[in-house]
Amino acid sequence: MYCLNLKRNEKLTIDSINDTHATTRVGFNNIQNTRGSYYPPFKVQFIEEKLVVTDYYNPELKSVSKFEVGDVITSINGKPLDFLIDSISSFYPSSNNIVKMRDISRDLLRSNKKSIRVNYISNNEKKQSNLLLYKESDLNIRWYKWTGEKSYKFLEDSIGYINLEFIKKEDIPYIKKIFKDTKGIIIDIRNYPSSFVPFTLGSYFVSSPTPFVKFTNFNINNPGEFVFKKEALIPKPTETYKGKLIVLVNEFTQSQAEYTAMAFRAGNKTKIIGSTTAGTDGSVSSLYLPGGLLTAISGVGIYYPDGTETQRIGIVPDIEIKPTVEGIKNGRDELLEKAIEIIKEM
Repeated sequence: MYCLNLKRNEKLTIDSINDTHATTRVGFNNIQNTRGSYYPPFKVQFIEEKLVVTDYYNPELKSVSKFEVGDVITSINGKPLDFLIDSISSFYPSSNNIVKMRDISRDLLRSNKKSIRVNYISNNEKKQSNLLLYKESDLNIRWYKWTGEKSYKFLEDSIGYINLEFIKKEDIPYIKKIFKDTKGIIIDIRNYPSSFVPFTLGSYFVSSPTPFVKFTNFNINNPGEFVFKKEALIPKPTETYKGKLIVLVNEFTQSQAEYTAMAFRAGNKTKIIGSTTAGTDGSVSSLYLPGGLLTAISGVGIYYPDGTETQRIGIVPDIEIKPTVEGIKNGRDELLEKAIEIIKEM
């Protein structure tokens, strides 16, 4: 929730519409300054309802901080996590609770001081440490785990892997050529696609023109009335992939990434695995609030062809697989492991 004091006891909020697109554009720097100018050297996420160190932004800082990947943080500056989360949760516009916790996790260790006191559990031992924080410009902060800049590779002779974070349109013909005879393809959308591929790549996995989404539009002559538009189709393919398609999603799959997952779900042999996505599908419409704040909302309704909603719900996987603390500690990608297992079982 970003708030604007109108009178002493009045606030205008954008949190109440439950839309992760409802961020503040103008005025955002003031909000960021309140959250803190200094950042931890590592990424934390809620794994099995625990705040877990999952990756270092700058690996060379690990020897300074002493925290290990897989450590579980229990309190910050003497305050339990539950208390901290309750005190700030309304400041995070979100389409569902999954994405709210995702966004809160990014800021819990931020501060306007250069260090904070952290209680945590490491290898079943309770510890306390003063964690040094850094300016954002000194860290290689990223949302997604680094997998390299190439968008495609072979995991094994019979399994192809595509990471949409680095996909380019010119990659697609070559991807189709080299993965044509594989047993299965894994498409990783635990990120934001660098190119729009629902039609160009989505058509590789269908055998005929296939509806995958429909939209709602407003009736300007009757305010408050919304009507369904005609379904969008994945176009007729020039060739159809014969193997299995496994799509990886999680809470970082948001907006265009969710739309892309819907397109792949329409494929002949698709399974979506992982966890429920951000529930923030659709285009973004901007608007000004009193006081000069610029915010936004999701500007179009996004539904499956049968009318099933996606916004505030997310893309629900066919098979739910979530990371575990033990898996994080051991450097495993449990979603990717499951995807490989499914393809091999065919």
